[in-house]
Amino acid sequence: MKIEDDIRNAVEVMRKGGVILYPTDTIWGIGCDATNAEAVARVYEIKKRDDSKALICLVDSDARLQKYVMKVPNVAWDVMDLAIKPTTVVLDNAVNLAPNLIAEDGSIAMRITKENFSHKLCFRFQKPIVSTSANVSGEKAPQNYKDISEEIIQAVDYVCWSRRNEHKPHEASSIVKIAEDGEVKVIRQ
Repeated sequence: MKIEDDIRNAVEVMRKGGVILYPTDTIWGIGCDATNAEAVARVYEIKKRDDSKALICLVDSDARLQKYVMKVPNVAWDVMDLAIKPTTVVLDNAVNLAPNLIAEDGSIAMRITKENFSHKLCFRFQKPIVSTSANVSGEKAPQNYKDISEEIIQAVDYVCWSRRNEHKPHEASSIVKIAEDGEVKVIRQ
């Protein structure tokens, strides 16, 4: 299957409120429309994860990120620009997202993806896409498609074809919380 067809299929499923399994700039992820509360609830259900634990969202650009956070502190742009590996920023005052995706303190974890497939997927979808590791909460995160359990594969509505045959080490993103006042706290390196 061509990457364009794979992306078109995934976008169609998410627009209908479905959940997908897809390769990202880090590890394989479970994803959905980050503005659809029912789809987000399904992701929590699939992961068997408490919905008080926030999920990460992927976007394709600075402009898209700014539509979902009231004000991005200047230091956040510096952190993202200088990051050597994929870095998720946790920002205050999330807006225009599913309420069950926003943390109790009003923050949201977002990452601008530059990897080919996930970037094109986010660009075509035109909204943030949930990106949480493709595993049941508490189990080891899969580095490649072959590592994903059948339980997770069967629980989603669409499994992307791109990068399924890849076998190389991947790791989760760094996570940095950046407060409205610019205070930076590293959550995961």
